[in-house]
Amino acid sequence: MQKGDANNMNPVIDVFASFYKKTLLYLPNFFYGLLVLILGLLLSSIVKQLFISLVSFIKLSKLLKNAKIANEKTISVWIEVLAELLRWVTVILFLVPTVEVWGLSRMVTVLNSLLFYLPNVIVAVIVGLIGYIVANLAYDIVLNSVNTLQKGFAKTIAAGARSSIIVFTSLIILNQLGVAQDLIRILFTGIVFMLALAGGLAFGLGGKEFAQTLLKNLLKELKK
Repeated sequence: MQKGDANNMNPVIDVFASFYKKTLLYLPNFFYGLLVLILGLLLSSIVKQLFISLVSFIKLSKLLKNAKIANEKTISVWIEVLAELLRWVTVILFLVPTVEVWGLSRMVTVLNSLLFYLPNVIVAVIVGLIGYIVANLAYDIVLNSVNTLQKGFAKTIAAGARSSIIVFTSLIILNQLGVAQDLIRILFTGIVFMLALAGGLAFGLGGKEFAQTLLKNLLKELKK
């Protein structure tokens, strides 16, 4: 082999040698990060099962079903969503040190942002579950309170009460998730103003005759 050919081969050998050396140096970090990730995946499954077992022990679904407040299958879906969110929080908690060990600094920033946002999602799901239960409870209370009215009219009033709670719950959820917060505040204010105006008009028109009678009686008493 000529001297010129040997000189041309030296840069190629240096590249392969550098790659081999960096690979050997990186492998311990790679396997350490992989071990942390596997541990996180296993622990996340345990956290999910513990949460589901705890809820099953409390028998929340059966209690709400027996109280005729909520459907057992619907409650089970909400609980499954919460359990899955807790599982992903645990996964990301272990994924952050994993990608940090692997040297993926940009991925660490993204995961930290996601980790800080997930509690908002969990709170939103809990608020949604509570809102669903309260809406059904309000439906039953209103329906039983106005049972002296016609059946169809009573159901309409009860459905209106439930729908109002669902709407307010939806607005709270969107606000918690940070979705168009200014628009939600305007809508919330508008709805409250509309309900107050409607209530005032209804009370004013409905109590007009009562107020007139009361004033007439009061004037008669003063003239005596």
